[in-house]
Amino acid sequence: MYKSLIYLVLLLPIFSCTEKQHADLIVKNAKIYTVDENFSTAEAFAVTNGRFVFVGSTKEIKSKFKAAKVYDAKGKIIYPGLIDAHCHFYGLGIYMQKVDLAGTKSFDEVLERIKTFQKEKNSNFIFGRGWDQNDWEIKEYPTKDKLDKLFPKIPVAVKRIDGHAMLANQAALDLAGINEETKITGGEIIKKNGKITGVLIDNAMDLVSKIIPTESEKEAVQALKDAEKYCFSYGLTTVDDAGLDRETIDLIDNLQQANELKMRIYAMVTASKSNLDYYLKNGIFKSDRLNVRSFKVYADGALGSRGASLKEPYSDRENHYGIMVTSTDTLKKIAKLIANSNFQMNTHAIGDSANAFILKTYADVLKSQTDRRWRAEHAQIIAPADFYYFTEIIPSIQPTHATSDMYWAEDRLGSERIKNAYAYKKLLEINGKVALGTDFPVEKVNPMLTFYAAVARKDTKGYPKEGFEIENGLTREETLKGMTIWAAFSNFEENEKGSIESGKFADFVIFDQDIMEIDLDKIPNVKVSETWLNGEKVYD
Repeated sequence: MYKSLIYLVLLLPIFSCTEKQHADLIVKNAKIYTVDENFSTAEAFAVTNGRFVFVGSTKEIKSKFKAAKVYDAKGKIIYPGLIDAHCHFYGLGIYMQKVDLAGTKSFDEVLERIKTFQKEKNSNFIFGRGWDQNDWEIKEYPTKDKLDKLFPKIPVAVKRIDGHAMLANQAALDLAGINEETKITGGEIIKKNGKITGVLIDNAMDLVSKIIPTESEKEAVQALKDAEKYCFSYGLTTVDDAGLDRETIDLIDNLQQANELKMRIYAMVTASKSNLDYYLKNGIFKSDRLNVRSFKVYADGALGSRGASLKEPYSDRENHYGIMVTSTDTLKKIAKLIANSNFQMNTHAIGDSANAFILKTYADVLKSQTDRRWRAEHAQIIAPADFYYFTEIIPSIQPTHATSDMYWAEDRLGSERIKNAYAYKKLLEINGKVALGTDFPVEKVNPMLTFYAAVARKDTKGYPKEGFEIENGLTREETLKGMTIWAAFSNFEENEKGSIESGKFADFVIFDQDIMEIDLDKIPNVKVSETWLNGEKVYD
């Protein structure tokens, strides 16, 4: 009996020590913004099979877990993997292989870049994007005259930064069959003194786009991989690609299954008839890295090219109201089709007239349906009477649009309408959530510019000093949520990503500074140290 008691005493410490759980990765000694319901911070987490299994203090992690791989963060700042709620991921990759005209300060600089590109590539069809006449000293649309002299036989087509206007030379216009008699619906062929200038707006661009050589599969694969590498370097782990065709979606799926593409992609399917027919018949497709459950629709054009559809005329162009690029009858038909499915409808709407029509159409076709999470992409200019629709509709907004457009937006809208443009705080107060993105490559990929524009309402030059319509700025906490958990919610993915919580994908990003604490004006210079996806380091 005595010996038995001795053995029991000796064995008690062994039985009382709970065996540690095995994890694939332990991260400790960090400052972690979990973006959970309480917006709490933590020091450590454990990852198993690509998911967080515990989040807490370093002491708790040490007592509960063991792992072959232990990462000592040494006080580094960690956030959930960032989500860009509206971008053109595949388009970015394609344009990385074309003429880059972003940041040009004159049409002459545009021409120089095109000439340099052609010397290097010797292309049979020159294509590019990024010019913006609003950034030039002479803020007028260019004409094709100089392009015709430089490239009399080689077709040239270069899109404006917003993708809603194009300059084409005569060789391209001839291939497309465009002349003074060509008629277009939902677009415009700009003329001067009765002659075509080469500038095409919205649907008019389609005539040229059809004759631009399509990318080979090899080029498409390279575009996706180039875009992924670039986005990982900025801490993005999920991108919402706003407008993809079935062929590209299938390619993405194949690459992801072969583990050749790791980026998580929320694919908005371009709402063409063939795409609608196929996906409405076959239903939602969902894997860990690809989510196909929404359609991207265009209502109007863009404000910068005066294609945004307004209720009253443009302040800087007499009797001009902008353009509905999709007819109202077609928009209604598409909305009814999608309303009878489980798919989400995400509609590009810039002007107050386009937004009013889309918001009312959403309300009419959804009626008493709940939790449909349909989105207004951009929601840029809203008439005061239409804001209330956003109690049910998610505003998917891009803060850098406000700080890019502020130099000329009031010219387009006038002093009264501008008060209800880029009204991000007001939209948040009505809905309770906003999904934040960039619309890259229209704007730059860097999410820190999104964060700075949302909170400070300034551009990277620090202008304006007091912030553009600062009353519509967001707090730092609201902005981080808009780039993580609220963006995930807008994708029906809030239970698997958007915060650092047990059970969710182990997607996280390590910054070199704390964007929640540092001086606001330092945020544009914050750098990503590492990006992790599924518990795997994908950028260092």
